[in-house]
Amino acid sequence: MIGSSVVSRTRSWIVLCLGMLTIGAPAAFAADCPGHPDALGTSRTLVVDPREHPLIGTMQYRETLPLKDHEVVLTFDDGPLPKYSNQVLQILADECIKATFFIIGSQAKANPEGVRKLVAAGHTVGTHSMDHPLTFDRMPIDKAEAEINGGIAWTSAAMTDPTQLAPFFRIPGLMRAEGVENYLMSRGIQVWSADFPADDWRHVSSDRVYQLAIQRLEAKGKGILLLHDIQARTVAALPKIIRDLKARGYRIVHVVPATAERPATPTTTVEWLLHPPTETTPIARWPRVPNFVFTQTRTLPAPALADLNAQAEHQQLLPLRTMAQANVAATLPVPSRALFAIPEGSVEVLLSTTLSRRAATRLAMAAETSRAARDKAAQAKAAKGKAARLQGRRTAHAAPAAPDHAEQPKGTTTGAAPRGSASRSATSRPTRVASLKKRA
Repeated sequence: MIGSSVVSRTRSWIVLCLGMLTIGAPAAFAADCPGHPDALGTSRTLVVDPREHPLIGTMQYRETLPLKDHEVVLTFDDGPLPKYSNQVLQILADECIKATFFIIGSQAKANPEGVRKLVAAGHTVGTHSMDHPLTFDRMPIDKAEAEINGGIAWTSAAMTDPTQLAPFFRIPGLMRAEGVENYLMSRGIQVWSADFPADDWRHVSSDRVYQLAIQRLEAKGKGILLLHDIQARTVAALPKIIRDLKARGYRIVHVVPATAERPATPTTTVEWLLHPPTETTPIARWPRVPNFVFTQTRTLPAPALADLNAQAEHQQLLPLRTMAQANVAATLPVPSRALFAIPEGSVEVLLSTTLSRRAATRLAMAAETSRAARDKAAQAKAAKGKAARLQGRRTAHAAPAAPDHAEQPKGTTTGAAPRGSASRSATSRPTRVASLKKRA
């Protein structure tokens, strides 16, 4: 049991030492943060030259701060607002964390003591315009300059030492515009975006702010976190964010501007990329081919047969079979133009266009109707002739029966005709009795 206890303690000590090497120098936390031995602390200070890398933050720009894996920079916007900003300051002080604050000029004018507290606590103070308009991407450049200069002027005025103001600026709402960026760069001011936000300006819960901050940090592995020190939800979420950063092995980096007495931290250009390419990672693009400039544009003449040591009179340019076919084709007569002529107004010409095709169709239908009418008339005429012939035959058979009516006795009417004489009565007209009496 004693041996196993010793082994267990030894292993625990080795794990603790490895954790100290991985996370940063926790042994310094007790010295840097008296009374808080478990504080997260600030692992290192990064000195940057705003003129060398004027645009940072991968939410909008190609470059970001040259951070190592699992390094985080905390930034806060829109303060100072005493009700919440003082609580944020206290939370950071308890953890011995240094952050970067972007101040609004109107807030500095209303709460200059809050700006002085930030400077006294050792935080970096930048600016965030005068009134935080969300129209920097479309406002006139002179109005944007007034917003930028007003924020700088009032934040500097709130400080005991105006030289403590860092040449860092974050555009309100991240509404970037090329004219605004060019103006800031011309003044040597570094434009800060972010690598990931926690959406604490939205109407969400503090738990949601905490979850978004950790999830997005884990997705990128390092970077600049955007928060706001004027929100109650940020005050509630910040201790949980710091606790998780500590548990997951993240380290806090404090960023300050370079000065004559404080030179920039040596870095390489590749380190300013969020995920620098390595030798084992292939580049997914072809290198650019330079545009060559030719000194001579004169075209060379085509070679002649004499240059090829060939004799034109004995050279066969085509195979024998091809030449024979060419000779046979040359003897065929040329077809006359009348062979391809098409009479004007013919059906072939009418069918050549859409409208003509319709006209041709109508003509064809009319011809078909006329032909059907002629056929019908011929059939009617034939039927009529047949009926006339049948009528003639009937008349010829009924002619001998006429004397029978004359020989009948007087006083006898046609109604007394014997049966079987229906065919004869149809052709002879009946004689009335009254007319016979008058004749007598």
